[in-house]
Amino acid sequence: MRILHNVASKKELKKLMLLKQENRFTLSFYKYFNITNPQDYRDKIYKKFYKYNVLGRVYIAEEGINAQISVPVKNYFFLKDFLYQSNLELNNLRINKSLDDKKSFWVLSVKVKKKIVQDGITIPFFNPNNVGTYIKAKKFNLMLNDPKIIFIDMRNSYEYAIGHFKKAIEIKSTTFREQLKKIIKLFDYAKNKKIVMYCTGGIRCEKATAWMKFNGFKYIYHLEGGIIGYVHNAKKHGLPILFKGKNFVFDHRMSEKISDEIISYCQQCNQSSDRYINCHYDLCHLLFIQCPKCSITFNNCCSLKCMEKMNK
Repeated sequence: MRILHNVASKKELKKLMLLKQENRFTLSFYKYFNITNPQDYRDKIYKKFYKYNVLGRVYIAEEGINAQISVPVKNYFFLKDFLYQSNLELNNLRINKSLDDKKSFWVLSVKVKKKIVQDGITIPFFNPNNVGTYIKAKKFNLMLNDPKIIFIDMRNSYEYAIGHFKKAIEIKSTTFREQLKKIIKLFDYAKNKKIVMYCTGGIRCEKATAWMKFNGFKYIYHLEGGIIGYVHNAKKHGLPILFKGKNFVFDHRMSEKISDEIISYCQQCNQSSDRYINCHYDLCHLLFIQCPKCSITFNNCCSLKCMEKMNK
């Protein structure tokens, strides 16, 4: 019998992951391309990932694949060979390695979705492949020094809060769909100006830059490989890293440290902190920034009310 789903509970899998002494890479990748039968493609991916002890989150849709995963170091090249050889569309796929070696995922989830990024775009003739111009760390740093160039952070507000490039504009939102609705109106005055966009690993900017171009913006750029790609590229070429704070990530780690600056604050005492947690009261589970002192005072809860309810 071929296993196509998890057979243990998430709690059991998390416990095993935290106890196991095993070196793993945390990786992310995406690719927009046509998948004729997403369910068959999903099953193929699941079987191979299960074989190589891959953990993480993978979305498959007719428009492509989006993955954030963890793989044992010993299996990395086997996984890479599979991805490159299993489909010509994935040959030379950009694979971003995380900026640290902390444990990230404890379960493998491969799901079929309508889209690999929920964008809210329903226009049938919109072409997501007509993207902006890719730039790497060297050019990005040079452009940051040009006051005429607009920089847009295409991540959610809670991601922006703990880390961003100094002159980047936050598009206040909790979803990518909201941001796409806002940016066209907010920057209507800048259709003939140079605009640079960035996100965590690049996937949101692929669609965002295409959306900007579709709506008449002429000079659109995006950071190749996102923040993760930028840091690796800057280190490789000995360039200054101009990102301030931490990079938010959607796994057990919550964030990756990029610089020593702490640019955010505890939501309870307003002291400097960049530590995200989820409220320990299960019926709340709010994601918020809490310093170690308030973590003790509020018993890892977002409020006295949640703390009292949890202790009942």
